[in-house]
Amino acid sequence: MNLANKLTISRIILIPIFMTVLLIKIPFGKYIAAAIFIIAASTDGLDGYIARKRKEVTNFGKLMDPLADKLLVSAALISLVELKEIPGWIAVVIIGREFFVTGLRAIASSEGVVIAASKLGKIKTVTQIVAISAYLLNDFPFSLLNITFSKYALYVAVFFTIWSGVDYFLKARKSQRLNLK
Repeated sequence: MNLANKLTISRIILIPIFMTVLLIKIPFGKYIAAAIFIIAASTDGLDGYIARKRKEVTNFGKLMDPLADKLLVSAALISLVELKEIPGWIAVVIIGREFFVTGLRAIASSEGVVIAASKLGKIKTVTQIVAISAYLLNDFPFSLLNITFSKYALYVAVFFTIWSGVDYFLKARKSQRLNLK
């Protein structure tokens, strides 16, 4: 197993650790969970970079890397809903978009059409990670200035989540080989 795939697996292994630390009541648990989440999220770009640089892109990595990302973000959102920090509808919109786009890409793939990851999709991922991190860090350092950054960051993430989902749909719809009209 190559290094990129090991990083992807490590991201998946960190998910239950992250959730346990976040959801049980221990001193500084939320901050420890934030550190785990940020470390796990940072492996996302790193594993892809390493795989491409070393020319070690594998089918396992192509499948597991996006799955690991979706699992990490979904686990964080569901945990934040459980802690009553974010509204459930936001988690449903974000997680629902992931199911929608994954399904759309699967349909396209079955027809021999590749819908590549878009710049909007990457922006969506970054805004989600920033928003979740802000919630986990209780808005630090913005809280020092009495700024509720996390709430604004979350709405920005929802905006890019919806926009990128619509973008994927429009790209799929334009494909001559897919019957989505």
